[in-house]
Order: sequence, then C-alpha cells, then structure tokens
Amino acid sequence: MTNLNAVEGLDALTRSLARRTPEQLAALLTRHAEPLARRPAPTELRGLAQALWSYETLHQLVLHLDHPQIQVLAATARISQERAGRDAPGPAAPAPGADYQSLMAHRLSFAHLATEPVEPEDVFAALGAASPGPARTAAEAALHHLYDDGLAAPAEDGTVVVPPRAPQLLAAHDLGPFLADAPRPVPDDTTTPATPAATIPPTTSPHDESRAAAATLAATVDRLLAALATQPAALRKSGGLAVREIKRLAKAAGATEPHTRLLLDLTLAADLIALTRSPSGITALPTGAYDDWLGRPPGARLAPLLAAWSGLWDIPTHTPFGETPTALVRGHDRHAPALRHALLAALDTVPLGAGAPLPPLPFTEPPEPEAGMRTPWKDLLRAADWHRPLAVTRQPMAGERAAHTLHEATCLGLAAHGTLTPLGRALLADPRSLDEPLADLLPPLLEQAHFQADLTAVVPGRPAAALDALLASAADRESEGHAVTWRFTHRSVRRALDAGHRAETLREDLTRASATGTLPQPLGYLLQDAARSHGRMRVLPAACCIRSDDEALVEELAAHRALRDLGLRAIAPTVLVSGRPPAATLDALRAAGYAPALESDTGTTTVERLPAHRAKAPAPTRTPHAPLALAHRLLGHPTEPQEAIAAGER
Repeated sequence: MTNLNAVEGLDALTRSLARRTPEQLAALLTRHAEPLARRPAPTELRGLAQALWSYETLHQLVLHLDHPQIQVLAATARISQERAGRDAPGPAAPAPGADYQSLMAHRLSFAHLATEPVEPEDVFAALGAASPGPARTAAEAALHHLYDDGLAAPAEDGTVVVPPRAPQLLAAHDLGPFLADAPRPVPDDTTTPATPAATIPPTTSPHDESRAAAATLAATVDRLLAALATQPAALRKSGGLAVREIKRLAKAAGATEPHTRLLLDLTLAADLIALTRSPSGITALPTGAYDDWLGRPPGARLAPLLAAWSGLWDIPTHTPFGETPTALVRGHDRHAPALRHALLAALDTVPLGAGAPLPPLPFTEPPEPEAGMRTPWKDLLRAADWHRPLAVTRQPMAGERAAHTLHEATCLGLAAHGTLTPLGRALLADPRSLDEPLADLLPPLLEQAHFQADLTAVVPGRPAAALDALLASAADRESEGHAVTWRFTHRSVRRALDAGHRAETLREDLTRASATGTLPQPLGYLLQDAARSHGRMRVLPAACCIRSDDEALVEELAAHRALRDLGLRAIAPTVLVSGRPPAATLDALRAAGYAPALESDTGTTTVERLPAHRAKAPAPTRTPHAPLALAHRLLGHPTEPQEAIAAGER
C-alpha cells in the first residue's frame, strides 16, 4: 500500500467537482466558507479538493453532519481502511511500552488510511440498510449529501471514495446503531406519563413571545451601542473586558451581565463595534457601520446579530467554573455552532404545549431517573445528538453548555415554551434570510410622539432614529417598554440649547414631531422660559471670564456663597473672572441653578456636544457574488461583469 491510492482518491473528488455547474460549486463554497477561509484560496479544482480533504477542514466539516451522514461516512471509511490494510499490511502493532516514534509510525502508516474504493451496497449492508425501507432511503440520502458537500466522491465505476484521514477522525467515536429518523425530543404519551407542563397550554403563542423578545433585544442593543459611542470600553491587558466595564454597560443597556456579554460578542461579530489600539490601550467602540445600522428598520437591525449568533465560536453566557466572566475575547469553541443547530433542530419537532421548561441557571445536572423512566431534558439532548452526533453529549459539560445555549435562544426570540418560534425556524433554515420574518415581528419605527400637558412625550412603540435623537437632546428618557416616555425639564431644554439648538428651531422640530401638530401650552412656556434665561451670562475660555449685560446678575454671582470655590472677582460691571477652567465654571454655575452658555474667544457661542466615538470601518467582507466568481474561475468558465468585480474585491 502506497500513497498512490490516496492521490487517486483526490483525482476522483476533483473529477466530481469538475462535473458541477458554477452555481452548484458556489453553493458548496458558501456552505464551507468558514473552514475554507482558514486556508489560502484555491486557484484550481485540485487545490479545492485537497482543502476539503485536509485533516483540519475535515475535522470542522464532520461536526455539522447528522447521524445518518456521519454513519455512512464512518462505515465507508472503516471498510476502505480494512481493505487497504489487508491489501498492503502496515507495520505490526508496537509492543507495550514502545517509544513515541514507534507509536506514531504505526498510527500514521499509510496502510491505516481509507484509500480503497467501496461499493455503496457494502456500506448499506454494514449499516443494516441493505433492504428497501426507511433505513435504506435515509442511507442513500446521506450518501448523496456527502457527495454534495465534497466529503465523499463517486468514482467512475460507481464506487465511493472518502477522505483518507476519516478513520483517524472517527474511530474514537461509538456512534451506536444506525437510526434513520431522529428520536422524539419529548416522551411518548403511551409510554411515559405526561408532565404537568405538557398538560397546561401556554397562555401566549411562540410568535407573541418572539415579538416581545425581539422588541426588547432591539432596544437593549440600541442602548448598549449608544453607551459605547459615548464612552468606549477599555479592555484588560490580558484581553477581554474588565468586570467593571461589563457592569457599566449592563446598567446602561438595562440588561443582565450575561446578556450584556452575549450582545457585546454579537455586535463585534456583526462588525458594529471594533477593537482599536490607542496609546492608552485597546478600546471597544462602534464602527462606521453603526451609523448605517441606526438608519435601518428594526428587523434589519437584528438580522446581522442573529446570523452572527448562529456561527459564533463561543457560548458567551457560559463561564466554566473557575474562569472570570468577560467579553470580546475571540472564541475557540468550534463545537458551539453545531450545538446550536442540533438544539434548534430538536426543538423544531416539539409540538406546542409539549415542550419542557428550560432548566434554571446556574445549571445543575438533574437527578438520574428511575429505571425505565425518561425525562424531557434527557430526551431533548438525545434528539439533539442525532442532528449533530459529535457536538452535544460527547463534549465536556454537555448539559451546562446546552442549557446556556437554550437560554440565549430564548433571549434572542428563537425559542419559547420549549419549542421553536417562527423566527427560530427561519434561522434554522437559513441564517442569511431573516429580513422578512423579522419585519413581520417588529412594527415599523414611529416618526411622531404624543406630547402631553405634564411635560412628557410618549412614543407608543419604537421611535425612529431622528425622533429618538431629537427627544433625547431636549428631554430625559423616563421609561421604556411597549411605549417610550421622555420628560422635559429646564435642565433638559437647557442641554438642547447648549448643544446648538435655537429656541425657534427646537420648537419647530418638536411641533413637526407631534402627532397632533401642536405642542401643549406648558411645554411652550417651558421652551420660552429656558430660551429667555439661556445665555444671559457668557463664559469665556480665557482662564476664565464670566460676562453678562445684566449688572445686577453679575453682582449676584460675585456674592453667591455656592460659587466661592470659583474665586469670582469683578473686573468690570459686566465681567467676572473665575479661577477655574471654563468646564468647571460651567458645571458650578449650572449646579447653582443658572443657565450659562459657553463663548469662544471670537465672541460666538460654542456648541457643546456629547462625544460620539467611532472606530475605523472594518475591512469589507466578502461580497455575495464572490463564491460564484471563484466557482467560474475554478471551472474555467467566463465570468459575468458583476462577478468579475466581486472576484477583484476578494
């Protein structure tokens, strides 16, 4: 047995790839985009075949095979390996206590590679699926799926070849008997008494629960990104956010700390925030994409976050015992995406009213049931195992990881009442096509508010970005939920005037934003009163001066006991000098109840604005046409102009 047969296997895969249309090859490149991105882009079909059958790529791809697919792959690899070893025996097994070199030589000997072609009938017979029936149908469908994904290739004589290293990857796993269909994730009523949760129908539908969760998620992410835009978060030297930063952002977002860690990792994966190095260290702040994100409808805002969750190499809310909770650390859990898919696929088959409640967090392993008894939790994990055999219970802390994943899915509106929501089914089908289901969940943004005589403004839903910015500039957010309430005060209106609003334009903007086209009389009086008192004195930046045309007001300031720390002294009937910088002088005057305005050295009013930090825009991601352009190039077909442009952007 030599390496020649392994080369012949790659030849069979290359010929199989060459028979595909550009669209079929592009679909394969899209499905395997993540593992293939970790290798140099192939320049020919042979290079793509080598990338698909490399041990590193193969390791990632088999995690996403379901039970029939991995059983067919494992059975084919085992038969092929046995025949290769029989035709060309390798070195004898090393004696106990042999040195490391002998052990590795035996393990890596070419005779232990799966390099011999196998008849499909032999594979079906090994799985107990030789006769027509559900098992045979499932096995044939699994084999064709392996062909489509490039994990097996049909030879010209109808036999099957598989990656040579497949036995080394799968030999350690006991996959059990071949199961054509997934186990039930809930106990059968005929064999197990119904649980109380299954007999009481839920009071709300999964669609309603999903809508509420999505609305809460949209508002929480909005507040979180706004807090980062105002004050970027500093990362620790060892990586990740410090606990105090997570607490600050959780308070600003109105979320728990685990959910804040989840949203931070999702916004980073969706390129809404970036990690930027500065002289003081690494900080996390929004990117330029955040400004575009603010202008989107609510559903379009959530779509990239949910798509990022489906492929995230981490379970952000799960912190193993002994580790410090943190966020914005690159994940290394390659099993997490497959675990999510397995759990969502298992929940998809649970009928409404039959789902079990989620295990509480922190998770504790439920007690072992009595002999012959089954529990909904064990049944759910057993069903999830069928969908992704290598990613659920075969991993450490399986129950704990699954519980945290399901709680994240509930928080994101993907699961409710122990089953999938319509949004969860859409994500399971295609994470890139969520705009339509999200548009059905979240109503359009509101452009107008209801202004009331008690100096409040109420938006009965999600405000548009322009309305939110206007109200936030002149009022204080008071409450959130299904309706958002702002309250106008002298201080909040003064803040708008400090930020550059003119009293007349502010009144006009608020009137246009009113659902009735008018403003209540008390709010009009408040705007007029604040405008009259605003700017009666001027703070100069020349270290620093206070001036006012009202001489009596200047005398009042000079004698004010609360302003003694400023060291005020009169240098003219209308001018005072302060011993503190302009910012400190402004703060002291406002704390004492006055309404000063900042003036530049040229005599013009200086507009005070809240900081709005942005990171440099991240590198452009691959365009949707890039896989098709690469497929055309690998197959030697001419490319369309749009595809040629996409290929040039790679």
